Amino acid sequence: MKVKVINSSSRRTREKIKKAFAQLLEENNNLNITVTELAKKAEITRSAFYTHYDNIYDVARDIQDETLEVLKVNNDILKSLDNIDSYFDNIFKYLKDNEDIYSMILSSNEPIRFTTNLNKIISKNLYDILNHHNIKNLELNISLFIDGSINLMIKHYKKEINYSLDEINTYMKETFRILFLNNK
Repeated sequence: MKVKVINSSSRRTREKIKKAFAQLLEENNNLNITVTELAKKAEITRSAFYTHYDNIYDVARDIQDETLEVLKVNNDILKSLDNIDSYFDNIFKYLKDNEDIYSMILSSNEPIRFTTNLNKIISKNLYDILNHHNIKNLELNISLFIDGSINLMIKHYKKEINYSLDEINTYMKETFRILFLNNK
């Protein structure tokens, strides 16, 4: 990101750019988006775009980085399994607060890099939480759980399943307990 000081005007412009990016991504189903198209969709000038980003890929990276930052948590919070519900609730609150953007992004054909990074961070966090609990097949269970969970979110955003994010969050927490807490 190019802007050094983020004021409310810069924040609004960046949000307009990200929302327009997500809309174009959904319409085009790929990253073949031009800065001109994006600026027009966001109702900003090309120079305003270049004030904030160097290229289209920087917008995608900014959206991804913002999401991944939400998933990074203080390790003290995760040392106790008692806080796992809060961890999932935090993820789902962020997804719900930004549902329109993620709906557009994840319903396109471009979520692979994003979901790969999402998978890595959540998997690492869960491994850090659970590693000292002597759980059978820990890595396999984490992989199954995270891959399935991310797939459920993508299906939600693509409207391939009829479950709300709250319902998916509840299901994930219940499944987590079955896979990890009943498997020692």
